[in-house]
Amino acid sequence: MNRITRFFWFCSGANFSILKRSPTESNKYIGIGATVFFTGILAALAAGYALFTVFQSIWPAIFFGLLWGLMIFNLDRFIVSSMRKKESGWSEWKLAIPRLFLAILLALVISKPLELKMFEREIDRKIDEKRTEFIAESKLNLAKGFPEIQELEAKIDTLKAEVTGFEVYRDQLQDEYDAERFGEKTTSTSGIVGLGTNAKKKEQQLDAAQVTLNELRLRNQVRIDTLEALIREFVALRQLEFEKQQPGIEGFDGLAARMEALDALTEESAAMALANTFIMLLFIAIETAPIFVKLISPRGPYDEYLELHEDKVRLFKGEKWTFAKGESEARVGYFQDTHFYATDLNKEKTNRKNKAQTESEITDIEQEWRVKS
Repeated sequence: MNRITRFFWFCSGANFSILKRSPTESNKYIGIGATVFFTGILAALAAGYALFTVFQSIWPAIFFGLLWGLMIFNLDRFIVSSMRKKESGWSEWKLAIPRLFLAILLALVISKPLELKMFEREIDRKIDEKRTEFIAESKLNLAKGFPEIQELEAKIDTLKAEVTGFEVYRDQLQDEYDAERFGEKTTSTSGIVGLGTNAKKKEQQLDAAQVTLNELRLRNQVRIDTLEALIREFVALRQLEFEKQQPGIEGFDGLAARMEALDALTEESAAMALANTFIMLLFIAIETAPIFVKLISPRGPYDEYLELHEDKVRLFKGEKWTFAKGESEARVGYFQDTHFYATDLNKEKTNRKNKAQTESEITDIEQEWRVKS
């Protein structure tokens, strides 16, 4: 328990030596540290799942997920440990507002991957629908891109319709021949039973139509087979183009696709939108909980000791600064005094030397002038 307590103290960013002097504050900072720690755990899980959807490999997802969780843990720990309880409540809130915005931003980043995991089944169904739409759209575009297939199919239909039309004509001749044999009176038959002259003419017409029909069937079937072979070639080319697009359609399962699917689900279903909002608010509450605990908790012994310690440091700094400033001023004054005295002394020696040299030169000139005189 002692190790767990010290660990959560560390997570809260508290000073151990000061916190030991105020035992009544221990539970508060244990709670703050536990919140910071579990927020980091949730961040690691969220980032790991999000990165797994990107890399499709567990080891990079685990590594970068732990790295992201440690970063979020460090940020939360810094935010909580940098807050100070002041005598004025407004001054605390003024300093806490930027930290709250940062905490809300982190909560939104953490919650989104976990929302994708929670609604994974619904998102998978939505992605399957999108894939089906993409496949249908791709096939439609490919069909438009190969108009030769429709033209060839139209020619085949024309050839088949030609055969069907001649079959109708042959059947009509068959009906007239049968009516003539059995003595049925119609506009084109005589009504006499038996194989008479008219029946033989009808039979000849029927035989000629049957021969023509057989030739037409054979000729058109050859054309149809040729056209169907061309269609199969174009269908193979179209299938090849579709297979080139298939990996892109099958790969429609990334992070952006899942977020788009979740957005579509929340627009379609009010229950999904409400659940999504509550999950987001839950993570915002978790992320901002340590800050609000610091804000709403009363000023305790730990805060007094911490402020006293910081005031001592400031005072010690002031004393050291004053002492160092005095020593520096003393050294500068001494240097200036000794430096200026030596400079004046050198100037006086130089002036005396120059004066003596000048007087010597004047004496030499006078002596020289007297000798000449």
